[in-house]
Amino acid sequence: MSGARRIEWPTLAVAVAVHGGWLAATWWHALLPGWALALAGGWLVAWHGSLQHETIHGHPTGIGRIDRLIGSVPLSLWLPYAVYRRTHIAHHATEAITDPYDDPESRYLSRRAGRIAQVGARVEATLIGRLMVGPLFAVLRFWADEAVRAVRMPAAWARDWVPHLVAVALVLAWLDHVGLGIGRYALCFVYPGTALTLLRSFAEHRADHEPGRRVALVERAGPLALLYLNNNLHAAHHRAPGLAWYRLPAFHRRHRATLVADNGGLVYEGYGAVVRRFLWRAHDRAIHPDHVR
Repeated sequence: MSGARRIEWPTLAVAVAVHGGWLAATWWHALLPGWALALAGGWLVAWHGSLQHETIHGHPTGIGRIDRLIGSVPLSLWLPYAVYRRTHIAHHATEAITDPYDDPESRYLSRRAGRIAQVGARVEATLIGRLMVGPLFAVLRFWADEAVRAVRMPAAWARDWVPHLVAVALVLAWLDHVGLGIGRYALCFVYPGTALTLLRSFAEHRADHEPGRRVALVERAGPLALLYLNNNLHAAHHRAPGLAWYRLPAFHRRHRATLVADNGGLVYEGYGAVVRRFLWRAHDRAIHPDHVR
């Protein structure tokens, strides 16, 4: 997913904006009312997740160590970059996107999933549930899976988590230095930032018996296109995963007819359309159609 190339200055500018903005927001947090801090903090953490996604795909330098260094600062605290990188590469490598057994990023279940998992999936099937409790569910599910992995593969788990925990300690030391408590940081940065990320992922995939029809396009995303670094054009991203975020819109325009034909017309006008359709209504069934029996 990477190879040496010229430095991509737009992505590097995003990296400077994300990290500089985070330092500024945490330094001056006491001057901001709670709603403004949550708006700024949520945007920055979600934007940082989009930046991490770019680094996983070999941006902005194509030099693995440098790109990983840029993406590995744990502003969200709970997700080790190494785990995200490995699972996201596996997500792109599988031919069975959304399959709960083959796609590590799938939110779908098989019929054999436990009752608690099915109830949680039904709650998150609506956008309101996804935004309100989805961040908590995502963290708890991830930590539960990682606890199992720690028992089964302790050495691999430690390789992922020890560097992450060291970096988290540095982030927490900075927050302590500026007087921003971990509780307020979680409420004003981590939770809204994770919710914004879940808004993007809510409608970018939909289970279908035909794998080619499982990747959506959300067009005319407005300022959220910058927040998500054009990953709302998800079918275009899957067609050209190595393409830099600022080149995706032109690629989408050139190939839109083919992309829409191939994904079965899975297109949303924008996130406003997603909200209107799915705020209170389930986006899809929790059980994957290939695993209902």
